[in-house]
Amino acid sequence: MIKTISMPSFGSDMAKGTVAEWRVKPGDAVHRGDVIATIDTMKGLIDLEVFDDGVVETLLAPIGEPLQVGEPIAHLRLSGDAEQEETVREPRVPNMPEPEPTRPATAGRSVRISPAARQRAGQLGIDWRGLGPGSGPDGALVLADIEALASSSKPQEAEPRMRQAIAAVVSRSKREIPHYYLEQDIALAQAQAWCTAFNHGKPAEQLVLVNALVYCALARALAEFPRFNGFYRDGHYYSEPRVHLGNVIHLRRGGLVVPAIHDAHLLGAAQMMAALRDQVIRAREGGLRSAELQEATVTVSSLGERGVDRIQGVIFPPQVALLGIGRVRLAPWVQQQSIVPMLQASFSLAADHRVSDGHEGARLLNRIDNLLQQPEQLE
Repeated sequence: MIKTISMPSFGSDMAKGTVAEWRVKPGDAVHRGDVIATIDTMKGLIDLEVFDDGVVETLLAPIGEPLQVGEPIAHLRLSGDAEQEETVREPRVPNMPEPEPTRPATAGRSVRISPAARQRAGQLGIDWRGLGPGSGPDGALVLADIEALASSSKPQEAEPRMRQAIAAVVSRSKREIPHYYLEQDIALAQAQAWCTAFNHGKPAEQLVLVNALVYCALARALAEFPRFNGFYRDGHYYSEPRVHLGNVIHLRRGGLVVPAIHDAHLLGAAQMMAALRDQVIRAREGGLRSAELQEATVTVSSLGERGVDRIQGVIFPPQVALLGIGRVRLAPWVQQQSIVPMLQASFSLAADHRVSDGHEGARLLNRIDNLLQQPEQLE
């Protein structure tokens, strides 16, 4: 059986993508989860995985040619049709180093870049696709080239098409989804005390921040309130049993990307912290995988690091809810008829009135509050 692999959508704001690099060739055996291509999008480089076992039959998409979402890019012969083929073809060696990625710069010319230079460019918010030739072998861009560019210019802003695409999605959301909003201030003193005790004596890379506990609480509460975790399509709501938490990450060059933390409701605080760290690094260096950008069941937006106390978000269709987290701050709090300083944050819920109502939304926020007052349950 031949399966057609199409240009994927990495969010409702994506219309086109470009194959920047093929990681396989016709005849290669692939297995579920293998990366077969690197896709260039306005959000950066995304690794495209396959979701079936088989043999690559044909590669249809030329490197550097923009294609609409949904256009065929490859054919895969599925197992067991592939089983006989695999016995006579040389399989891929999984641990062989991958070649350095190439990206289109201008027609007829591509740019090579070293891994260190690519990582540094991501950190500085520099789009290196139109640069080159560099000072490395065969004109490759190397770390010194990126540092030289950074010292002579400011990081480039997001491409206008990203901003336009985001605006189109937000406009559609506000036009089609009957939003309602709820807010609740939640005390975080217990969560902070748990983090302090947990972190005692641990190295920096193992520290857990309050934000990880918050994400754990959100995910576990959403698992108990399925009206907020799923998709509204064609006039019907489809609840999802697993919570794939969409984590809004703001890119240094401008714009945002929303990778999913898979099965977030099953993660403990330390696992959640590791997942958050890992995603931010890979998002800003161009190392996200396609499944992370296609499977979020609900979105979380945290602007606390920017000094914002409250967020009123816009739902990403076809999702039905967005949770916002404001700045963690010390503020007056009434406790046992006394006013005391309390570490707290404002939580907001934007939800779809076609699926839920304010009563259910209030229960969801209250459950998040209850979980954060018992952080030992989130280990």
